[in-house]
Amino acid sequence: MVSKEYIAFFKELEKNNHKEWFDKHRKDYEENVRAPFIELVEQVIPALTEMEPSILPDAKKALFRINRDIRFSKDKTPYNTLMKAGLSPGGKKSELPGFYLGIGADYVHVGGGLYQVSKEALSNIRNLIAQNQDEFLSILEQKDFKELFGELQGERNKRIDKQYSELESKVPYIANKQFYVMAKTPSSEFIKNNNQAAFLITYYKTVQPLHFFLNRAFKQSS
Repeated sequence: MVSKEYIAFFKELEKNNHKEWFDKHRKDYEENVRAPFIELVEQVIPALTEMEPSILPDAKKALFRINRDIRFSKDKTPYNTLMKAGLSPGGKKSELPGFYLGIGADYVHVGGGLYQVSKEALSNIRNLIAQNQDEFLSILEQKDFKELFGELQGERNKRIDKQYSELESKVPYIANKQFYVMAKTPSSEFIKNNNQAAFLITYYKTVQPLHFFLNRAFKQSS
């Protein structure tokens, strides 16, 4: 389970984000952060593979590195201040719809959908939405979906192809370049939960119909 020790590690890392401190506390990281996070991901995988059998069922491969890529960033702090995992049929960096988990000192972020979308896939997704407007909107308007996630998120194009311009007033999401949802809950509340995996699975089950819909765009291009 993710515990108060997990939170405490990241609170200290936020104040001491440098290699010397991290090396000194590496054992703490391995035992109180990395191991329980992997265990939690392993606990949710059976439910995810039941919903989407092609998801890669390897918790360790789903993890993103704690080290930040600072090559092109003005922020040169070397470590992320949360653990992150992505589970999808193509792996954590796949273009296919996937489930996401991120846990830091302050918040648990849980969600899913599409974050990286190629030009070809985006065209297929927009065609899919255009041809199935009511079905798409009904997913986003489900009571549980709205209560847990609110609205579909993602960057949008300021201008889109003329063939979609009339549709944009009815379905603004047609202009999206990304199609994902994300909810957050305080980490201090999450650690009190005796069944953290079940809590997360509730969110993943709610986002799965969106995955089912979006996956059809990729089947069109395969």
